[in-house]
Amino acid sequence: MKTITSLTLTRPDDWHLHLRDGNYLHAVLPDTAKRFARAIVMPNLKPPVTTVALALAYRQRILDALPTQARFEPLMTLYLTDNTRPEEIIKLKQIDSIVAVKYYPAGATTNSDAGVTDLARCAAVLEAMQETGLPLLVHGEVTDAAVDVFDRERVFLERVLAPLVTRYPRLKIVMEHITTREAAKFVMDAPSNIAATITAHHLLLNRNALFAGGIRPHNYCLPVLKREMHREALVAAATSGNPKFFLGTDSAPHARHTKEADCGCAGCYTAHAGIELYAEAFDAAGALDKLEGFASYFGADFYALPRNSDTITLTRETWRVPMDVAYGGDRLTQFRAGGEVAWRLSVRKEGSAQS
Repeated sequence: MKTITSLTLTRPDDWHLHLRDGNYLHAVLPDTAKRFARAIVMPNLKPPVTTVALALAYRQRILDALPTQARFEPLMTLYLTDNTRPEEIIKLKQIDSIVAVKYYPAGATTNSDAGVTDLARCAAVLEAMQETGLPLLVHGEVTDAAVDVFDRERVFLERVLAPLVTRYPRLKIVMEHITTREAAKFVMDAPSNIAATITAHHLLLNRNALFAGGIRPHNYCLPVLKREMHREALVAAATSGNPKFFLGTDSAPHARHTKEADCGCAGCYTAHAGIELYAEAFDAAGALDKLEGFASYFGADFYALPRNSDTITLTRETWRVPMDVAYGGDRLTQFRAGGEVAWRLSVRKEGSAQS
């Protein structure tokens, strides 16, 4: 079989992204804007983005931070809390730039302390979302300390997600950054209003990467990496051509000193190779022909947004990731720092949106 040396794709979108704020936002935004036409931006700032006004203000800060002549559209989310009101959801019917609501179980991950303590408290909001068609984006882990950290996604499916799907059968739900074969099967078997994003690092690594020669804090993320059988199930789902699965990097920057600490932060920064790493994973699976659907079509279709008509071209060319880069006034260690990436973004051709 002839080796593919160049790959042109409809410009992809990132359906799960952390951009932070202030100087940190300015440091990382160019990586995403170079590769992706749009991204759904997570609302777990301090304080969290809980209202329409806060979301629109954050969106403007992102637009103001874009490099000159960059073409990138931030798609905003609201942070669901016990106190979110249905009236806030109704406002979103008139605001195209806010596309979803994010559910963090309280304490599940970075800046999630203001998250939901009990979804029953959000019943009126979920009813409003079901009626308006606004998707709920789910961080799918329980926070019960009695549940093993490697089982928290599986238990979430049983305790939270399955009852939620039954109770709100028309609610659009995206289970973010799935990590287990149980989650992949749940999404496959669920109705068409249930979808999932998959990260590149969960396609490329299993939990051994946390302990290769010692503790590897820059491979620590939440949900945590799982066994090899789960990684294989994620690859199978991502490369299946099933439109329920699409790209969400969950790129999550943290200053180097906050990762290399006695209580290090969770998150992998992958935006510097945000599409190239997926190309590696799909290439290894012999499924480069499936990458465009996963990266460029299925997410837009699920969110009922036009597909992009810009294109990007990737070439099979190895390049080395710097050990660290500037991050505001700090340093940022990128995914695979000091190592190599097998594909390089080489060309981007502008176009207009498809309908």
